[in-house]
Amino acid sequence: MADTPETLTLTLDGGDVTIKFRPDLAPKHVERIAELANEGFYDGVPFHRVIPGFMAQGGDGGNGDGTGGSTKPNLKAEFSAEPHVRGVCSMARTNQPDTANSQFFIVFDDARFLDKQYTVWGEVTDGMDLIDALPKGEPPKTPGKIVKARAA
Repeated sequence: MADTPETLTLTLDGGDVTIKFRPDLAPKHVERIAELANEGFYDGVPFHRVIPGFMAQGGDGGNGDGTGGSTKPNLKAEFSAEPHVRGVCSMARTNQPDTANSQFFIVFDDARFLDKQYTVWGEVTDGMDLIDALPKGEPPKTPGKIVKARAA
C-alpha cells in the first residue's frame, strides 16, 4: 500500500472498536488486514472462538467458522518481542509459522506464552469493553459479528 493506514475500526453491534496498527512490528500483516478490511472481507464475519480470560478470534471471511481464510497467499511470520497482553491484536495461524492469512485474535488478559510465536499487528485503543462483551464459546451459540471493518 502506498500509505499505511493508522487505524482499523471494527463496528460491532454495540459500537466501534478502534485498533492502532503497528506497522513497526508487522508491516506485511498490517497491509493485509487493511486491504481485506477495505475490500469488505471482514463485514459480517463472526468471532468464532471466544475464550474467557484468553482471547477472541475472528477474521474467517472464507467460511466464518475458523476453518478458512482469504484467497490471498499466506504471510511469512513477522514475530516480535511485543508482549501479548490485554488489547493486543495478533494473527491466528496453524502449527506452521508462515500460515497467517486473514484470521486474527484480540487478547483479553496476559498471554505472554504466545510472545515471539505469533505476529502482533495492532492494539485496541478504544472499545475493549465491546470485545469483553462478545458471546463466549468455541464457537459461541450466537456469535458476535463484525458488522463492518475499515482501515483509515
